[in-house]
Amino acid sequence: MADTAVLDVAGTKLPEAAAYSGPWGPKPRRVISRRNIVVYGTLFVAAVYYLLPLYVMIVTSLKGMPEIRVGNIFALPLEVTFEPWVKAWATACTGLNCDGLSRGFWNSVRITVPSVILSIAIASVNGYALANWRFKGANFFFTVLIVGAFIPYQVMIYPIVIVLREIGLYGSLWGLVVVHSIFGMPINTLLFRNYFASLPEELFKAARVDGAGFWRIYLGIMVPMSLPIFVVALIIQVTGIWNDFLFGVVYTRPDTYPMTVQLNNIVNSVQGVKEYNVNMAATLITGLVPLIIYFISGKLFVRGIAAGAVKG
Repeated sequence: MADTAVLDVAGTKLPEAAAYSGPWGPKPRRVISRRNIVVYGTLFVAAVYYLLPLYVMIVTSLKGMPEIRVGNIFALPLEVTFEPWVKAWATACTGLNCDGLSRGFWNSVRITVPSVILSIAIASVNGYALANWRFKGANFFFTVLIVGAFIPYQVMIYPIVIVLREIGLYGSLWGLVVVHSIFGMPINTLLFRNYFASLPEELFKAARVDGAGFWRIYLGIMVPMSLPIFVVALIIQVTGIWNDFLFGVVYTRPDTYPMTVQLNNIVNSVQGVKEYNVNMAATLITGLVPLIIYFISGKLFVRGIAAGAVKG
């Protein structure tokens, strides 16, 4: 009976012992290794560090004050109650007003929605023009926008107060809408400009050859291809505007305070007994809107950042 030669993939004859020595290739890594222990251990510690305060806030908001006074902040509630949430929303007092966060919530909605729409719409057009239309002075205009993105807000507070007073918008919701729209445009323009610059230039040139103008290219080509960066801008703007306290307390009055100012007044109230469960519930309610938006559109946010939000 003739011997059968054993060949490898390249056709080279191998020794007979090599044919039965097991699988070829690098030795598989061990699942439990020093590197994995360090990496996953670090991630676990970081997760606990950031999630522990959230856990304390949630369990405290579901307890009654007698149980809170026992002193064990990490213990689960013996009797779950949603009364602190109801009180935080509807009846918590901020000075003379005892309507909770409800009024501040709707004020924040009326501020956030038009501010986000205006700032993103204007910034997207600015970024599109800077990326695809080489007009005279474009580089200077872009430099001014970038500088504006890093000017401390505190420097501009008093001049803006004067401007809003002169145009009759100081203390109104629309005055705050104007402020947020203006301050949101520089960083959003940078994001849109970098994203549009990362898109294939051939699409823009082909549309120009076909006779498409500024708005037709923007609405028919750029906008449909730019959903991820619109989501990035949406999350940044909603988070920044909804969580803003400084502009809200400076440019509005008590009847138009946004939710964050109402929250500050509830938490720092010195009247009566300190209700920690109501304070925790009020804090969680205030942060729900940005969290919900991020969890719904988180994947598109990552896509937008990776696709061009940080490209030059």
